[in-house]
Formats: sequence, structure tokens, C-alpha cells
Amino acid sequence: MTSDHQNLFGQTAVVTGASSGIGRAIAVELAAVGANILVHARANRDGTEQVCREIQSLGRETCFELLDLASQQAQDDLVERAFRWQDIDIWINNAGADVLTGEASGWSFEKKLELLWNVDVTATIRLSRQVGALMQKRGHGVILNMGWDQADTGMAGDSGEMFAATKGAIMAFTQSLAKSLAPTVRVNCLAPGWIRTSWGEAASSYWQDRGQQESLLERWGTPEDVAQMARFLVSPSAEFITGQTIRVDGGRR
Repeated sequence: MTSDHQNLFGQTAVVTGASSGIGRAIAVELAAVGANILVHARANRDGTEQVCREIQSLGRETCFELLDLASQQAQDDLVERAFRWQDIDIWINNAGADVLTGEASGWSFEKKLELLWNVDVTATIRLSRQVGALMQKRGHGVILNMGWDQADTGMAGDSGEMFAATKGAIMAFTQSLAKSLAPTVRVNCLAPGWIRTSWGEAASSYWQDRGQQESLLERWGTPEDVAQMARFLVSPSAEFITGQTIRVDGGRR
């Protein structure tokens, strides 16, 4: 049962990268406690429309935008369209480039890193700065970014190096932006661990075992685990929390 202090009735949120996985779970979780939601995705129209139907079934207003956030023009367009739709109270930068599955999995390290930097880092920074300035003018707002629980400790291998560099940058940026926008706008960062998204579901037995063994709670997390923490951090219950990175990983061994 959600307390009144975590209700988001009358508020509007933008969730980027919300057609599936963690983003979808966050969008639905916030809608379930009263928020209207703009659902963003790069290209997955079917998934995005399904998420919008879920939100509508909860009695909330919703719309969606399909934009590739690797483009700075698309980043600017998303902010403009979002604030034209409704005044935005909550902005969640969840979108991240997928370099682990599909065509991108076969790319060179350099090409993967370039895409990750454009989508995960540059887009998060540019969107946050634009949105933060608009929220400051209105006198309130919350921004939530997405890091990684191993960014500050490291993980061997190409993926570990790429994600530590990009997600670590977001985590550091979050701390500075929180200072820039205080006391009007709160800015925090989530750092998920092993979460069973589509990659986790299809991962080899090595990764399945590793994800379980590295958690003190001896299981993979779910997108809903992350979404529940996101709901708390953007709610009035967390009104004295800013500039923080919160790990959602079941405790790392």
C-alpha cells in the first residue's frame, strides 16, 4: 500500500527509454501512484504503445515520443515537446544505448563507446541541464539519472570498461548538477546491479550464476525493484534527498 506521501497525483513525469525493461517498469509504477507519463523510446513503437495502454488503464494521461537521443536535435525536440504537452515535474533519464545485443554487439570497442557516450552521457547531461533550468523557473522539480553499481569499483573486460566510464560520468555529473540546481530542484541517481531485463533473461549460465552469486540476497533484481526505488526518490517522501547515488543491487559481495 503506497502512503499518501508517495502519491504523485497531479504530477507529470517523463521517462526516457521506457518501451521495455526498467523504463517501462518505472513508467507504470509512477502511473500507478497518480502521475501522468510521457513515454519516450528510440524506435520501438509497439512496445511504447503497449506501455501507454497500461498507463491509460490506470486512469492516467499519457503520450509518447519516438526520438533517437544520440542526436542533439532529438534531445532538444524531446524537451520542447514534453513541456508543450504538460508542465513537467519529474524527469527520469533512463534511456541507454544497447551495445550488448543485436547488431551493435558485433561492433568495435570504439564504436560502442561512441554510441554509449552520445546516448548515456551527453543526452543525460544536455537533457538534465535544459530540464533543470525550466524546473528552476517554475520553482520545483525532480531529476533522476541512471548509473551502475560497479562504476566506482570496476569490472574487468570491454563491457566493464565502457560502462564504468559512461555510468561513472553520469554519477559524478549528478552530484554537481544537484549543487547547481539546489535548493529548487532535486537530482539523484539510481545505480542498478544485475537486473533481469531482456539481456539478463537471455544471458548464458555463467552470467546467470554470476549475477546471483554477487548479490547478498542471492538473486537477480527485477525491473520492478528499480521502479519502486525510483518512485520513492521522486516522491515527497524523499524531499530531503538530493545529490545521491542509490544502489539497487541486493547488496554486493
